[in-house]
Amino acid sequence: MLKAGIKKAKGLISVVTSDTENVYITLTARGLNPDLYILARSGEEGSEIKLKRAGANKVVSPYLIGGSRMAQAILRPNVMDFIEIATGREHLELQIEEIVIPATSGFIGENLASSGFRRETGVIIVGIKKASGKMVFNPESHTHMEAHDTLIVLGEPTAIFKLEELVNCGKCADDVKRHRKNHE
Repeated sequence: MLKAGIKKAKGLISVVTSDTENVYITLTARGLNPDLYILARSGEEGSEIKLKRAGANKVVSPYLIGGSRMAQAILRPNVMDFIEIATGREHLELQIEEIVIPATSGFIGENLASSGFRRETGVIIVGIKKASGKMVFNPESHTHMEAHDTLIVLGEPTAIFKLEELVNCGKCADDVKRHRKNHE
């Protein structure tokens, strides 16, 4: 792990087939880099708790995910088709992405309606993970944005890229407001 640069790494994914080995890898990695984001695979029931105690931030069970997806494909086939289009690689015309609001953004304190994001880019904001960790699904138009909030957006790649540029530009909030006034 040291040769691979674990001390400077931002994340580690541990997906070996043995839960015991995943626990060991997680413990070792956490000891070497306390700030590391660790995603670990769990194969057996009860391993999730052990992996989280060992320091994993997120634990994924392929068997549970696979079983749940199969059940959803039978119960809600159109919803699953939509999710596959939005998250799949074969349909690149639509993507779900996350965009963090930097502390320097001119949109801090703005609400979703006054930001003009939908009007300017065409993206749909389906959720906001607040800086506090709270997840807001289908946020209201009057929801205010704060530094380090994460927007969960749905849209075409070019529209998402445009939104990223807007959010990261300190003076863009004024430009959007000026543009809106000129076209009203």
